[in-house]
Amino acid sequence: MRQTSVHHVPGTTPLVLDSPHSGVCYPDDFDHACDFMLLRQAEDTHVEKLYDFAPALGAAWIEAHFPRSYLDANRDTTEMDVSLLDAPWPHPVATDPQVMAKVRLGKGLIWRTTDDGMPLYRRKLSVAEVEARIASCWTPYHAAVAEAIGAAHARHGYSIHLNCHSMPAVASKFATGFPGEKHADFVIGDRDQTTASPALSRLIVDHLQGLGYDVAYNHPYKGVELVRRHSDPAAHRHSIQVEINRKLYMVEETLEITEGFAPLQASLRSLVELLRTTDPRAL
Repeated sequence: MRQTSVHHVPGTTPLVLDSPHSGVCYPDDFDHACDFMLLRQAEDTHVEKLYDFAPALGAAWIEAHFPRSYLDANRDTTEMDVSLLDAPWPHPVATDPQVMAKVRLGKGLIWRTTDDGMPLYRRKLSVAEVEARIASCWTPYHAAVAEAIGAAHARHGYSIHLNCHSMPAVASKFATGFPGEKHADFVIGDRDQTTASPALSRLIVDHLQGLGYDVAYNHPYKGVELVRRHSDPAAHRHSIQVEINRKLYMVEETLEITEGFAPLQASLRSLVELLRTTDPRAL
């Protein structure tokens, strides 16, 4: 892993963008058992490249260097799959069935399986190594997002946070509650209008649809921990999850970038340019 697990570029606008799942620095202590290329299918591949224009437009940018299969920064630390451990977990564990739905699929804070159900480990993990992953990855990542949103809000009186992801063209068996579903070009999620102004979410949906994309809203991805934890629409802190269909810009099997990358990036740039001049308080 790089010396720092999180890359953070401060911004000057109300915009904060983060990519928690595009990290490709696989730590030596991962000690996974499944095939490496299969493991790489878990990445939100090339998302950091799609948005590489954002800092030049004044948006704050936060990017994980660690892979999501090592630790998923888009989960709460209570979303622990205790079956992975060689000893009792000495910290709180969520009990809400909806919160723990991803854990049951093998996609908790620490992944148990790939999207196709392949086990990641042939060993039990120690409590100490999981605590170390939280300390070196989860904690600094969330601190960077909180700092960036706080700074944007302090400068402008409001903040717009885009939580940036990609998704497979077709949902895998253990990825969501809708296996086999063909995904839209984009899925915009605000946890059923609880993490952002509905008018702001609608603006994003309408803009992308106006560019010719098929856009879904809150299905099958509503947004998870990063938008939940760092949003407060009543205080003008808006967080929205943006999922991009990988078929638009890459070959999923080989991770190769296709000719669709450039026009997609131009569309994302137009969205960021729109949002940096949009005050949600006026919508």
